[in-house]
Amino acid sequence: MYQDKTLVCKDCGEEFIFTAGEQEFYEEKGFQNEPLRCKPCRDARKSSMRRGNGGVRKREMHTTVCAQCGGEAKVPFEPKDGRPVYCSDCFQTMSH
Repeated sequence: MYQDKTLVCKDCGEEFIFTAGEQEFYEEKGFQNEPLRCKPCRDARKSSMRRGNGGVRKREMHTTVCAQCGGEAKVPFEPKDGRPVYCSDCFQTMSH
């Protein structure tokens, strides 16, 4: 059985309780690690990520040519030679 654990938040340094119920939820979801942040710091981090920036690195986008329509395709990974890359419109039609 699970027991409440006291953890220390990575951001603010305050102690917080990792409840038995939360531990069971983490186990059900297959999460391997305990939370590093207390709930207020997790919530603040999530909202700053939604607003963009907030100390979070922006994703680098790469421009290439769509393998289907020949148009410009911007992708969040570096395209590799020999592997087709599709623009978002062509990719959308292929995946449905």
